[in-house]
Amino acid sequence: MDNSKVPQHNISTYANHKKAIYATDENGEYTIVASSGWNVEEEATKQALMELERLAGLAYERVATGKVSPLYFHMYDRRMDLQTLAQATGMFKWRIKRHFRPMIFERLSGKMVERYADTLGISVKNLCMLPPRGESGV
Repeated sequence: MDNSKVPQHNISTYANHKKAIYATDENGEYTIVASSGWNVEEEATKQALMELERLAGLAYERVATGKVSPLYFHMYDRRMDLQTLAQATGMFKWRIKRHFRPMIFERLSGKMVERYADTLGISVKNLCMLPPRGESGV
């Protein structure tokens, strides 16, 4: 992309920040250009966030009915999916899925629960419970 064609649409999802984009200058060499975003990127980001909010709502209901552990809800509430949580914790996806089972989750070691809490950026106490409706945005 040419320097002059780097999108500058001031999208809301950037919150008045800029992102580095590689573009070619007049000599055809790559340089870094600050971009305030592109409308298409904003729409895609908003759709992804809406989907994660929808999944968090569904996860809340599944935890509330005892079908899965609170870990399942907190994963979506923190805008992660199974793949992201697996990468962030350094654990296999099958192992995390196992921890979604309430009986397994309740028996996890303190160290393992701390690992999840640190990764999700919440306290161990909050990880082990479902927040009241409305507190988490659900």
